[in-house]
Amino acid sequence: MEERAPVYLVAVEEKQADILKTVLHFVGEHCETVASDDLQQKVSECKPLAVIYGDLLSEALSEAFPQLPFLTLEGEDGASQTVGNHLGVLSVPIVYEQLTQLLHYCQSFHNPGKKLQKANHYLTKSLVGRGLRIQEIRYLIEQVSDSNANVLILGESGTGKEVVARAIHEVSSRKKGPFVPINCGAIPAELLESELFGHEKGAFTGAFSARKGRFELAAGGTLFLDEIGDMPMPMQVKLLRVLQERTFERVGGTKAIQADVRVVAATHRNLEELIVKGEFREDLYYRLNVFPIEKPALRERQEDIPLLLQELLSRLEGEHKSTLRFTQRALDSLMQHNWPGNVRELSNLLERLLILHANKIIDLNDLPLKYRYLDAQGEAIEHIQYSEEEESLAERDALSGMFGDAPVVAEDSEVFDESQGFLGHLPAEGMNLKNKLTEFEIEMIRQALDSQDGVVSHAAELLSMRRTTLVEKMKKYGLNKEG
Repeated sequence: MEERAPVYLVAVEEKQADILKTVLHFVGEHCETVASDDLQQKVSECKPLAVIYGDLLSEALSEAFPQLPFLTLEGEDGASQTVGNHLGVLSVPIVYEQLTQLLHYCQSFHNPGKKLQKANHYLTKSLVGRGLRIQEIRYLIEQVSDSNANVLILGESGTGKEVVARAIHEVSSRKKGPFVPINCGAIPAELLESELFGHEKGAFTGAFSARKGRFELAAGGTLFLDEIGDMPMPMQVKLLRVLQERTFERVGGTKAIQADVRVVAATHRNLEELIVKGEFREDLYYRLNVFPIEKPALRERQEDIPLLLQELLSRLEGEHKSTLRFTQRALDSLMQHNWPGNVRELSNLLERLLILHANKIIDLNDLPLKYRYLDAQGEAIEHIQYSEEEESLAERDALSGMFGDAPVVAEDSEVFDESQGFLGHLPAEGMNLKNKLTEFEIEMIRQALDSQDGVVSHAAELLSMRRTTLVEKMKKYGLNKEG
């Protein structure tokens, strides 16, 4: 994990300093209180990310430390807004979005060569993080956004490649046009050509009317080709022709249509290895790979986990009408996890915790077994890889906690009381059965999708239901897959 530059609090009253330390620590920043007379010495020892100054910021003080970005606190009407290293005023009480935006300005102050030219709010909001990797991605996005160069986004499944693609669109000159995604691996090969280029009436059996394809629907905007590595070879040839000539024809048609789109592709697969195996065209690879952007795995940016937790919670709170808070022990343990499912795994964990522990403070023992890396004293322990059966039993115990206090036991156990069912006793205060059954259904669907890497047809088979039924339930519950 990379070393973090501290934030110095200077001339900040004790009560406000305690609040700032708590908030900054939660978002992953190290914070120290420094006396005004000691600032010069502290800066010589360790250059800070920023100085939050709680008193009148004079020009003399800012000029004495021209290499430092200053933030002041709300209410200091005399604070200078004109000096170059005063970057903003921090509201009290703290507003999360404003804090992260101002901290981003401070980071950019230290890296003028890679400073976002527009300090774009969309990038800092959608691509959450303070680490160097995520800053580099924000910088690359802004550099490529206003060109028409093809972009290839690389990264493991669940890292949020579609988020990057949408960010490229939203900060580009094409943002007023549509953003049209298509998953090249989720559509049968025989239908993919029609999905991309459209078809004319009577082009094939069942084509009762003409239909626009994704290239036409994305005109004036951005076409996002997700999982391009799963595209069949015959379609790769046709896509290459469109990228070269910038025109295409509908299936069954003869009229050339202009391809006025920005193409962004993404894959979790190693395309160079696929080229060696003869499964991906080398000429298409170089046509797509004009401007590559690699989205790092979550394990490579663990310092961003507190910020990501806060952002994901803010998105999930409205849906679940509840929130969560984490103890420092729980946060430290989560930051030790390897996150093979990346941001998608983190989001799934948060939603599971929101269902099981709504409006509670999550401590170490509230986390599933595989996320516990510390003991009760917060000391590191040898992490145990639990079997699927052990994880399943632990999950059943957690679910039983939603319905009552009786423990869940195996059906072949001598103490199993069949009359109580597998969920145990009904709580004395009663329950809303409809809501609990809905929560149970959402959780089971989410687990099925997670275990099948988001492939809906496989998850439907696991749940013994039709794919269309599962799709309808996903729409009903807002269970949309992330890129």
